[in-house]
Amino acid sequence: MDLNTISSPSFLKNLTKKQLQELAADIREFLIEKCSGTGGHIGPNLGVVELTIALHRVFNSPEDKFLFDVGHQAYVHKILTGRADQFDTLRQYKGLCGFPKRNESEHDVWETGHSSTSLSGAMGMAAARDVQNKKNFVIPIIGDGALTGGMALEALNHIGHEKTNMTVILNDNEMSIAPNVGAMHNMLTRMRTATPYTKVKDDVEGLLKRIPAFGDRLASTAERFKDGLKYLVVPGMFFEELGFTYLGPINGHDFDALESTLQIAKRTEGPVIIHVITKKGKGYSPAENDKIGTWHGTGPYKMETGDFVKSSNQAPGWSKLIADTVSTIAREDDRIVAITPAMPVGSKLESFAKEFPKRFFDVGIAEQHATTMAAGMATQGIKPFLSIYSTFLQRAYDQVLHDICRMNLNVVIGIDRSGLVGADGETHQGVFDISFLRSMPNIVIMMPKDENEGQHMVKTAFDYDDGPIALRYPRGNGLGVTMDSVLTPIKIGTWEVLSQGKDATILTFGTTIPMAQEAAAALAVKGVEVEVVNARFIKPLDEDMLHALFVAKTPIVTIEEAMLQGGFGSAVLEFANIHGYDTSLVNRMGIPDEFIEHGDVDLLLNDINLTTEETIKRIEAVVEKKTKQAGLKA
Repeated sequence: MDLNTISSPSFLKNLTKKQLQELAADIREFLIEKCSGTGGHIGPNLGVVELTIALHRVFNSPEDKFLFDVGHQAYVHKILTGRADQFDTLRQYKGLCGFPKRNESEHDVWETGHSSTSLSGAMGMAAARDVQNKKNFVIPIIGDGALTGGMALEALNHIGHEKTNMTVILNDNEMSIAPNVGAMHNMLTRMRTATPYTKVKDDVEGLLKRIPAFGDRLASTAERFKDGLKYLVVPGMFFEELGFTYLGPINGHDFDALESTLQIAKRTEGPVIIHVITKKGKGYSPAENDKIGTWHGTGPYKMETGDFVKSSNQAPGWSKLIADTVSTIAREDDRIVAITPAMPVGSKLESFAKEFPKRFFDVGIAEQHATTMAAGMATQGIKPFLSIYSTFLQRAYDQVLHDICRMNLNVVIGIDRSGLVGADGETHQGVFDISFLRSMPNIVIMMPKDENEGQHMVKTAFDYDDGPIALRYPRGNGLGVTMDSVLTPIKIGTWEVLSQGKDATILTFGTTIPMAQEAAAALAVKGVEVEVVNARFIKPLDEDMLHALFVAKTPIVTIEEAMLQGGFGSAVLEFANIHGYDTSLVNRMGIPDEFIEHGDVDLLLNDINLTTEETIKRIEAVVEKKTKQAGLKA
């Protein structure tokens, strides 16, 4: 079938079973081909082909509401709702979003990118439906990994208590981004292998009725011990106790089983949970055989072999560099442990886990728990390394504030993927952490200019014993600089002058330092001498250097690949205001007050004027302003 001709999922209702199977095969072939060029979440989507088709056959989108938890498994939904012809632009600049997007289609009713939100969103939609006396169905689709998120359990509790009409699809593939861990995962494993309760119940009642004379009486009193029977054999007892009708487990690749179960759910009053077993990566052997999550989300790959297209940048990757340095220091300091909320692969902590299995903790998709667990360990003299993406640290804001900073505990927070991340888009751009961390008392925030300084900052973090310290580092690879063999801590709150200049100063850090240096070099040709400062400590600031700059009335441009509001540049302005300095000669560059969508990072930076050319303009403007002020005074 030509998938590009699909405009609406309504055509599915007229297909035969054979046609459905052919369609599923066509969709898998299409996804494997398209994602090989663009990259994307290929594994999750190959696993939900039949499930998504069945949902669209039984329900009527957009009247009925599909909420895809996390959203990385919505590609099949996008194909069936008329967007196949856009897949060449998937996750590309100005192209098709890799997650559900409300402004893309009326069928995308819930935007996601972070885990465990679908059930709460679905409860809101169902409550709104009931208030408005509507009759549509609400269907959240949540993975087994996302159920470890506390928010999902809060929502289950509320939905069950209110007995809200809703069909929850539990897509159980034993994986999230990495193999799932924890008691919830173990419970679902037992449920997958349990004998279906309904069959056991029917068998017992049939046996009772065959007992001479007393059979019918015993069968009629079966309700007395039904609960005890359920506790012994029902696989979904956990969900039943929460107030749900549990259906399953069923084969998520069997159209007959899927459709018959979905029809039962439609006729059932109250909340229903359908436990669907799927195979992540189904139909493409490299993804299907993946045991560690490599094929959860990928860059481009060779379709025929499954080999990934390697980057031309052979410098060490930031995540691996930081994780390996943590391991190096941990060999000499047995107080060091590593904690991750389900990101051992992305944060490159597999080697640490292998070398220090008793000192490694993957807590599942539970950022809040991971953060407060780190705080608890720190109270006992342990030095936790909390490895967490910037965008996921947002989910643990209160725990960082209340449980780490307030008690001034020695927790090292490794903030991975800081700055723009590109293809994953606005739900994953790591640009807010400076603004929300900087207001917290006690915390130190730092970011290195290159990988060599990065390893020294890891040493700095573990040597620091005066409270929490956050180390930001970007996605991707370093610069390929020479690495020192001996790790040396850096004095907290000290900046580094990278190039001298008397006419103006650029204060910046991390990924924007090369841009500042390019601008300074271009201005030098014009006779403008610009000092470039590696402002590696975002908090505390290098106050000695700032005093010197403001006393000399030096024009300053601050640059950050982070939000302007509440960011590093704001900190410089606050410093000037507190000390009575002239703030008019400070010009700030950074992320404006908007969400940055997906696309190549360089194109995104150009969109928001965070470029070398703009830096040159800003420097020229502040230098000209100072010259005019000096002329007026003369």
